[in-house]
Amino acid sequence: MRYNNADMFSVKEKISQAVLGDLAKRLAKSRKCQFYSRLDQTLEGFEFARKVRELCLPAYDQSGEGKPGIDPVIYLKMLMIGFFENLPSERAIAEVCADSLAVRAFLGFGLNENTPDHSSFTRIRQRLGPEIYQRVFILILSAMQAHGLVGGKHLGVDSSVMEANASLRGLVSRNTAEAYWDYVKRLAKEQGIDPRDSEAVRRFDRRRPKRMSNEEWVNPHDPDARIGPKKDGATDMIYKPEVVADLETGVLVDAQVLPGDQADHQDVSTRLLEAQQTLNAARGEPWDVLTMETATTDKGYYAVPEVQALQREEIRTVMRDPVLNRRMDKLEEPEQEAVKAARRATKSPLGKKLLRRRGMHLERPFAHILDCGGMRRTTLRGLLNNNKRFRLSGAFFNLSQLMRHLFGTGTPKQCAAMMPAYALN
Repeated sequence: MRYNNADMFSVKEKISQAVLGDLAKRLAKSRKCQFYSRLDQTLEGFEFARKVRELCLPAYDQSGEGKPGIDPVIYLKMLMIGFFENLPSERAIAEVCADSLAVRAFLGFGLNENTPDHSSFTRIRQRLGPEIYQRVFILILSAMQAHGLVGGKHLGVDSSVMEANASLRGLVSRNTAEAYWDYVKRLAKEQGIDPRDSEAVRRFDRRRPKRMSNEEWVNPHDPDARIGPKKDGATDMIYKPEVVADLETGVLVDAQVLPGDQADHQDVSTRLLEAQQTLNAARGEPWDVLTMETATTDKGYYAVPEVQALQREEIRTVMRDPVLNRRMDKLEEPEQEAVKAARRATKSPLGKKLLRRRGMHLERPFAHILDCGGMRRTTLRGLLNNNKRFRLSGAFFNLSQLMRHLFGTGTPKQCAAMMPAYALN
């Protein structure tokens, strides 16, 4: 027996003004109404709702028994609200969706209907596998391709820092299971400090030289989080978000979260080729088609084996060597050729142009996603959960770029600044 979408989840339809009656005509309009109306128009332009329901249908119970689940389109739209409104937690997203009239209209909820609770986010996130989030990313990337916003010849990669939902004080020793604070008090007692004097122990902990290793310490509440430096240099529990961008247009081709202690150069050639496969999927081309001509990175991604791997695919490596006086005589001949080719690429006119664009098209997504999209400090735990959320944020950044192409505005604040007040009447 075949079931339709309504058997799996309750599909939300648009609410007409006639349903709300005269009250809708008397309600004051905000500038956000115009932005979310344009966002809804953009999504309808590439049949976002229909395609998302088709993608998510296999993840729902097809027996036809029980109460239908929440429409996955509503779930994704609520996460869009979190991105555009800079809301870090799912609880905050649910509260804004319940309180804002503009957001209610965007989601399709009437004034007498309850919006989904924040606990629904967890259930839906667990139900939808990572492959569905990847296909949603590809869906929006396909819409960018349809508007000619994807080049695919010059790709750049960069990483940043995301603060984990875990603390250093929650660390325990991997070997002895001793809590971090108990460990500090024991060290303080060995130095003649009363362990019951909390202020003295804190001063001791601040002043002592620390050698905290991820091999020795783990946070039991989030084992995937790693000890590492934040953007301001302070040590904390972190993840490492990474994006691959098209340096011609600024569109993100891939977005993922890596362990906080993983070196940038580790398997970077593999990740770039995987981004090429994502681009091929968005274009409907075979997975082994290679359109990437150059790969641009900063010094942290430079490693001779990775440079060689990319050059074997006939990809120019615009990567600056972090070693100023590299001993070429200690390298094998193939390695010497790879290093020289990378140096020539960085000094060429095209290489200099791509290095300038790297800062513009790779730092901007992090500013939008992390600092203005509510993800600088994550409220989720686990590498899988953070990967799902960050990949969607990368897709929503592309959606913002598409809106900027279509309407000239890509964020609610920009729309409010550019739209005159009389346009609301």
